Amino acid sequence: MSQPVLQVIAASTRPGRKGLAVARWIAHQAEQHGGFAVEVVDLAEVGLPVYDEPNHPRLQQYTQQHTKDWSATVSRADAFVFVTPEYNHSLPGSLKNALDYLHAEWADKAAGIVSYGGVSAGLRAATALKPVLAALRVVPAVEAVSIPFFAQFLDEDDEFVPNTELEIGAKAMLEELQRLTGALRTLRGA
Repeated sequence: MSQPVLQVIAASTRPGRKGLAVARWIAHQAEQHGGFAVEVVDLAEVGLPVYDEPNHPRLQQYTQQHTKDWSATVSRADAFVFVTPEYNHSLPGSLKNALDYLHAEWADKAAGIVSYGGVSAGLRAATALKPVLAALRVVPAVEAVSIPFFAQFLDEDDEFVPNTELEIGAKAMLEELQRLTGALRTLRGA
């Protein structure tokens, strides 16, 4: 059986964003973990407009090429890590929009959440994300990584340099994702 594909999805699309550094760090952690083939998916590069399909995504009757491409990307994955900032006590619209574009492609896959922000460490974004994932039949791992005052972990080159606690949290989340992914892969095959 081939190695499961873990997509690390960088949610922020705004100019000057720093979340891509966090996404690269967690992707590196996942590569070192060794349980997954890792892909970084940058929603800024995906470039989805506000949802513009005439049919409900459950039907998979896509008319737009960007939706067909997004469907192919998400279909490739066995699990996800959503790297999200907190915007106004919730998840960014770019992530909600990307999730809403598809339906079946998300189902019965595991997800980890890496949230970042100021004092709240992005926890309100993570909390808002979970019911959306549940509606899409995505299984969130209990273990997560929450990064408070994340700018303190950026070096002069804007590379993310975590502390020991964040690395331990990342390893625990990846272990749980690997466990869930194996179980859910069986379910998807049924």
